[in-house]
Amino acid sequence: MNRKGQFFPIKDENPRKTTPVVTWTLMGVNVAAFIISLTAFDAIIQSFGFTPAHATIITIFTSMFLHGGIAHIAGNMWFLFIFGDNIEDTFGKWMYLLFYIVAGIAATIVHWLFNVGSVIPAVGASGAISGVLGAYLVLFPHVQVHVAGRYGTSKISAYAMLGIWFGFQLISGFLGSENGVAFWAHIGGFVFGAGFAFLWKKISS
Repeated sequence: MNRKGQFFPIKDENPRKTTPVVTWTLMGVNVAAFIISLTAFDAIIQSFGFTPAHATIITIFTSMFLHGGIAHIAGNMWFLFIFGDNIEDTFGKWMYLLFYIVAGIAATIVHWLFNVGSVIPAVGASGAISGVLGAYLVLFPHVQVHVAGRYGTSKISAYAMLGIWFGFQLISGFLGSENGVAFWAHIGGFVFGAGFAFLWKKISS
């Protein structure tokens, strides 16, 4: 998850109720896939990344577990670690896993719609994790998040932090991609996650 122009989360004040087995497993699978990709990095990214101009169903899934570098996977896994456990608590483990995968699919489809002719492979868990962030915004808007920014550390609501994050994705998406960042995947995943969580709240209440 990119940090420019926004806050980077350190921790949230939202204790988990259960052991986040699915979140930790997803993190482990992502790390393992990244390590494996280092054996033939360029070839694996080209073969299993999602290339809009040559889209396949299989790469919609495989691209979610590949990353472009250490900073890329470290940032994504940190966001998942901070925000995923509470969403897993809320949805339950199997629903959370399904939600994560579908959010990643939705994110990839939106990326494809805005980059149909692109021959650049898109990789990363950020589309699915953006779904987690969208759900977190709807379910826990008033939870305080400790963040680091340009001027030090502070504490703000999840609504403010994630709202600023999403606004940055929107602006960047409309202005054009930056350093290959798939902003429309972030937007698509976030909107899906927020919409799903909104319906979940309505049905559960």
